Amino acid sequence: MNERNLTLLTDLYELTMMNGYFDMRRDERVVFDVFYRKNPSDGGYAIVAGLEQVIDYIKNLHFDSDDIEYLRELELFDEEFLKYLENFKFTGNIYAIKEGTVVFPMEPLLKVEAPIIEAQLVETAILNIINHQSLIATKASRVCEAAKGDAVMEFGLRRAQGPDAGVYGARAAVIGGCASTSNVLAGKKFNIPVAGTHAHSFIMSFDSEYEAFKKYAELFPNNATLLVDTYDTLNSGVPNAIRVFKELKEQGKMPKKYGIRLDSGDLAYLSKKVRIMLDEAGFKDATICASNDLDEYLIEDLKKQGAKINLWGVGTSLITSKDCPSFGGVYKLAAIKKSGEIIPKIKLSEETVKITNPGDKQIFRFYDKKTGKIRGDIIGNTYEKYNEDDTTIMFDPVDTWKRKELEKGTYTVRELLEPIFINGECVYKSDSVMNIRDYCTKEKSTLSEENKRFFNPHPVHVDLSYDLWNVKNKMIDEEKGLVKKIGGMNHNA
Repeated sequence: MNERNLTLLTDLYELTMMNGYFDMRRDERVVFDVFYRKNPSDGGYAIVAGLEQVIDYIKNLHFDSDDIEYLRELELFDEEFLKYLENFKFTGNIYAIKEGTVVFPMEPLLKVEAPIIEAQLVETAILNIINHQSLIATKASRVCEAAKGDAVMEFGLRRAQGPDAGVYGARAAVIGGCASTSNVLAGKKFNIPVAGTHAHSFIMSFDSEYEAFKKYAELFPNNATLLVDTYDTLNSGVPNAIRVFKELKEQGKMPKKYGIRLDSGDLAYLSKKVRIMLDEAGFKDATICASNDLDEYLIEDLKKQGAKINLWGVGTSLITSKDCPSFGGVYKLAAIKKSGEIIPKIKLSEETVKITNPGDKQIFRFYDKKTGKIRGDIIGNTYEKYNEDDTTIMFDPVDTWKRKELEKGTYTVRELLEPIFINGECVYKSDSVMNIRDYCTKEKSTLSEENKRFFNPHPVHVDLSYDLWNVKNKMIDEEKGLVKKIGGMNHNA
């Protein structure tokens, strides 16, 4: 899990395209955008994550001698090209949105500007990293939103799709809002809080449930959370837990943190009954933790039913993003730079959502000056600027008659894409995961409640600047042959 050479973490066709560019002596600089088309789980937003691992990947990008020998054995590549790979180094620029930022479909989360042969290689690994962590961070954010301020523990490691998914998924989950993880390796690697209780097997290994609880509380006096559903939650588990708590109280050894965990049954019904039992016994500050295949929808329902749960353990559904197993990020060519000129490129499709936005772009985010809430985003060209002392008109790039006027003095504006690498050198310092988590919490506060609801959320509008919209539509018309000369005059058909 330490620094690894992931240079060959790529699709074969990236390397064959590189060989083609090399043979043709193609060295022009290009711009590629990383973006996604649809929010996970039909939500109203996503959380971008994974930038730190992209940085590590780019810093360590090189072909070892055994990498080159392996490629030679494939009998696909020119010897001259393989020789070139011996001294390969990324020399381009990368711009990206900070981890933990709230993002929306079609916005460039990351932008690569580099010689075409370099920009082509990094596609697969960047997508792999950004897609996975953004997916899990978004899922975690939704789960934490459902918990309404209660702490959420991530403990899906045993159900994650492999060690990397477990470790980096835990990182992303904490960025998205989880208070802790059960993953000890992730805790060590990223300096994030680790948490956990005990398994049913611990209780079953003793002659009695009471004896198991008593011993566990003695062993871990600072955090005695007891799993009460091994045999009978209400008639055995909770009474035995209360018995142990009373003994500790009489001895002056009450744990700093203590409570019970429910892992089966009707969690709403059981938690209400357990709360009454604990309160009547004098343990009103005891935590009630719940687990058992939880997700944001079930947590929201339990909250509506008045469940007395204040700590949530979420595993499988979070670490796998069970209802939406992929993020859908793509990497598309947006421009070629020749002799200082930016030549925009566009990919067309019969599906409107798959038509790309051309050119070298920046994202401008507009906030209401009074409330701090997002008013909308504009994707524009890098040369464009917005003055808060001017009135700005936002319009839907498809239904252009839908417009919104931001009056001067009523909004603030922020550019989202920041420089990460310039001429191959990293100019950005990643923050700690816990600081990114705090930043993400502030980011989510810029959304309205309507943006965050799970069903039919109100969308945050992402529009195009007039200049970019004009260039895009002109390119579509030209590529589709819609500009026809009729009667000696040019008309749009």
